[in-house]
Amino acid sequence: MTDPTRIVVISGGLGQPSSSRLLGDRLADAVRTQLAERDQETEVEVVELRQYATEIAQTLITGVESTRLAEVKATVSAADAIVLVSPVFNAAVSGLVKSFLDLFTADDLGGMPILLAATGGTARHSLVIDHGLRPITAYLRMWAVPTGVFVATEEWGATGGPTARIARAAGELADFLARTPRRETIDPYESVVPFSQLLGR
Repeated sequence: MTDPTRIVVISGGLGQPSSSRLLGDRLADAVRTQLAERDQETEVEVVELRQYATEIAQTLITGVESTRLAEVKATVSAADAIVLVSPVFNAAVSGLVKSFLDLFTADDLGGMPILLAATGGTARHSLVIDHGLRPITAYLRMWAVPTGVFVATEEWGATGGPTARIARAAGELADFLARTPRRETIDPYESVVPFSQLLGR
């Protein structure tokens, strides 16, 4: 019996409750469901960055990590896949999310499959995923699934809401995880395999 697939949800939401946390939970549930259909068990852990905001800032200034932050980084680095959700502030990725990612290198996260998502007050900010998150994760040599999920405030109460986009992105990540060797067997500095090949298309 294979070990469960470890998925870490990173939520950059500042509020409580948080729409970013809500989206992260829905994405993780969708990935879990789709992997279950492939007879693959899943474990999900959530990291809410607001709980570590002070420690993240102190580490960037001093270069010294607290034990608690080091443990969180280890949890993220050991995941089989990440679901990252950032709120949008002033038409850009959350500074807290960017600061947290600045604590990692490609040696830490290279080869990591990641599903990118964001929440904001208006759909006009939907390109923040492609313009703000993909360049960072590409620099860290992570493998982002093609579909990013942006959810504007008004969509939460709309009929259907973001359900179709969530299912599509979750399906892409589930396909990736089902077809690709465990991350520890991948060299992040080797040329990556095209997603079309990994998804059998």
